[in-house]
Amino acid sequence: MTFEYKTLNRLISLSCEKLTIKSNKLRIIKLTFLFITISTLVNCASGYKMIEPKSINYVSTNETDNVKLEYKYDLLDKKYAKRELEKGVKLVAIKITNNSDKDLMFGRDTKLTYENGTEIFVMENSKVFKTLKQSPASYLWYLLLTPMNLYTTGSDGQQTSSTPIGLVIGPGLAGGNMIAAGSANKKFETEMLEYNINGTIIKKGETKYGLIGIKADSFDSLKLKIE
Repeated sequence: MTFEYKTLNRLISLSCEKLTIKSNKLRIIKLTFLFITISTLVNCASGYKMIEPKSINYVSTNETDNVKLEYKYDLLDKKYAKRELEKGVKLVAIKITNNSDKDLMFGRDTKLTYENGTEIFVMENSKVFKTLKQSPASYLWYLLLTPMNLYTTGSDGQQTSSTPIGLVIGPGLAGGNMIAAGSANKKFETEMLEYNINGTIIKKGETKYGLIGIKADSFDSLKLKIE
C-alpha cells in the first residue's frame, strides 16, 4: 500500500508538472498573439501603393479652348489618406491634352480653377511630400516595450524564470516600422518628383500627366483657365 501510495503521488506530481509546462507554453503563445495583434492594429507603418497617373482610368473631365483636363481624387490609402484628411490637402492626378494651336506652360498659360472660376493654388510637389509623408521617428514609442519580461511559475506558484522578451519586441517593432515607413516614403517622393507638372511645357498635340497637391477639404470639380 505504501508503494502504491508513493507511486500515485509521483504520477500526480508529474501530471502537475506537465500541466504547468503546458500552461506556460500557452501563456507564451497567448503573449505572442497579443504582440502580433498590437503590431498589426496599433499605429503601424503602411506601405505606399504606386499611383501611376498614366495608367489611371480618368472619369472626371473638362475642356477649355481645346485643352482637355482629366483628373482623379482619392489616390492614397492607409496612413497617407489619414494625413490628407488631417492636413486638409488633396492629392490629385491630372492628365492634360493640348489640342490647341500653341504650346502652354502649366502654371503660367494654363491654370486650375474651380467651377465657379476661383483660381486654385497648386502646392509645390516637395511641399506636398513633406506634408503627407509618414514620420519614421513616431514609431520609436515601441521602445517603451523594451523593459518587458515574461515570467514563468512552477507548480507551487513560485516564479521559476524571467525572460526579457522586450529586448526583442521593443526594438524589433520600432526598427521594423521605421524601415517600412522610410521605404514607403521613398516611393512616394520618387513618384511625386517624376510627375511634377508645375512649370512643364505642354506642346500642341501633346499629353502630359501630373500629380498635384491642393489645399481642400472636399472633392470639388476642377477646370482649366487658359491665358
